[in-house]
Amino acid sequence: MSQLLYIIWDPSLGIHIGSFTLRYYSLMYVIAFGLGFYLMGVILKKDKENRDLLDPLFIYMFLAVIIGARLGHVIFYQKELFAEDPLAVFLPIRTKPSFEFTGYSGLASHGAAIGILISLYIFTRKYLKRSFYWILDRVIITVSIGGMFIRLGNFFNSEILGKPSDLPWAVLFIQQDTGEYGSLVPRHPAQLYEALGYLLLYISLLYIYFKTDKKKYLGWIFGYFLIILFGIRFIVEFFKEPQGDEYINWFGLNTGQWLSVPFILAGIYILATAKNRIYTSK
Repeated sequence: MSQLLYIIWDPSLGIHIGSFTLRYYSLMYVIAFGLGFYLMGVILKKDKENRDLLDPLFIYMFLAVIIGARLGHVIFYQKELFAEDPLAVFLPIRTKPSFEFTGYSGLASHGAAIGILISLYIFTRKYLKRSFYWILDRVIITVSIGGMFIRLGNFFNSEILGKPSDLPWAVLFIQQDTGEYGSLVPRHPAQLYEALGYLLLYISLLYIYFKTDKKKYLGWIFGYFLIILFGIRFIVEFFKEPQGDEYINWFGLNTGQWLSVPFILAGIYILATAKNRIYTSK
């Protein structure tokens, strides 16, 4: 492969504060949840909803994302952890071959999506007494921008790498795991492709929510979100390296793409039937 131009990426682990290092990946999660908390406050205010809901909603979302994403990664990509190192399934460590603090580097967006759906259903039944779609149409706005920051965290971590590329914006990830990804060569910055897609999705969701009447059709925004977000994920998978030992390749489509298909189909159905669910305010 002839390579004339590429970007060298070799960041530090994070921001050093005395003897403590705030890792960029963790910082991206802090920003994602902090911004999500602020945005939901704005949305609840616009809907004249009780802002006391913010604190329990934040807790439900935090637990849903962390637990769902982690379990999703292990179930879909690394099942062997349940038998080989069960503590590593739930804690940011590994104990084999030796003890090491790893952080939560293995997180799956499909697992996070399932976790969010379950937690919001419970939250709605307990606190809102509204249609499940009402909260989904609003929370997913914060999820889209949160997804962007998490993919930026993956970029800082030099993980979830793209396939080798000779494009001028290809990136040479100096810190990549050569045991997992092979030779050190310039690659597609697949994390940035996905992050950009989520940013554009977020902007479109803001416009739809604040400038159109689509939110009166319960589930329309949520259905749109599922189609676009998992459509982005489906497309970006073509540029990614295989992930995990449970990687599959059926009919030219990989694990992430097959997991995206049900969400896209569900989104099409929910959006198409939203006209039958008209929201009337309190």
